[in-house]
Amino acid sequence: MPHYNADHLKVFCQHIFGQLGVDFDNAYKVADALIQADLEGVGSHGISRLTIYAKRMKEERINPNPSVSIVKKADSVLLVDGDNGLGQIVSVRAMEEGIALAKKSGTAAIAVRNSNHFGAASYYCQMASEAGLAALVLTNSPPGIPPWGGTKAFFGTNPIAFGFPTGTEAPVLIDLSTSVVARGKIILAAKQNQAIPKGWAIDECGNETENAKEALNGAVLPVGGAKGYALALAVEVFTGVLSGAAFGPHVHNIYDHSDQKANVGHFFVLFDIEKFMPLNTFNLLMKQLISEIKETPTKAGVDEILYPGERRHREWQRSSKEGIYLSDELEQELIQLGEELGVAFAKK
Repeated sequence: MPHYNADHLKVFCQHIFGQLGVDFDNAYKVADALIQADLEGVGSHGISRLTIYAKRMKEERINPNPSVSIVKKADSVLLVDGDNGLGQIVSVRAMEEGIALAKKSGTAAIAVRNSNHFGAASYYCQMASEAGLAALVLTNSPPGIPPWGGTKAFFGTNPIAFGFPTGTEAPVLIDLSTSVVARGKIILAAKQNQAIPKGWAIDECGNETENAKEALNGAVLPVGGAKGYALALAVEVFTGVLSGAAFGPHVHNIYDHSDQKANVGHFFVLFDIEKFMPLNTFNLLMKQLISEIKETPTKAGVDEILYPGERRHREWQRSSKEGIYLSDELEQELIQLGEELGVAFAKK
């Protein structure tokens, strides 16, 4: 199985973006976010997205060098316009501004409009944790799940993520979609001609399906039934309505053949822990909480209780040593992209 060094893949991504007109620093930010997802075992949000990003930039559906601007600023509120840039570029800028604001005022709420797919929401939670902040991260996305009782996709899979520092390398990271599964996993399964588990999605007629391609023409089911639908609606209000971005079926999909801009919306809420208690005290309490969780008696067949974010960290440690696995199909796709843009593919 082909495994690639993460740093080599990151350099490859950075050079691809550079060839498409993205400036060096921004190219690194996007590459870092993509490869971090692969290192953590979230391949659906990693380098597998590179080809579609490149295609849409070549078609001028995504702006390679956006002028990200602060439209409104108050004591603890920011409204950011992403100028149709790559979501990672827009979101890192929004987070940097938001972290500075939260350090000053204690909290910061950042609404973002005119953005694109921003990768894994946990990436921005980790940014916050490294700065000693707790975070809530939301984003909308193209229609993926139906309103409860409906048969047609209306809301995005609209992930919700939380991040909390622990005083260790592995923060608590809770990153979940309001659908049974992230739509990116179905996209990846369709690419690899793999079946999906029953209960993930319905086809365009409203029938449950295990065919990934039929699922992409239908809808992903909301997690927890009506509860997931309600959460998706709440995310849509924060990210789409409050930010002034597109919402519901008006968010365009970069995988569709269209000339429309996606106009994705994000929403970040940051909390400076030092304004509540000393960070060291918080970390000690978090360690106690985690320790007591892990001491919970386990059921048969379970060797250890993990806290959210721990598996990601262990996968990151393993992949950093062993490399990132790429399927044959994805490997060839990236080699071809490199040939088109004059960038040599990464060495194993």
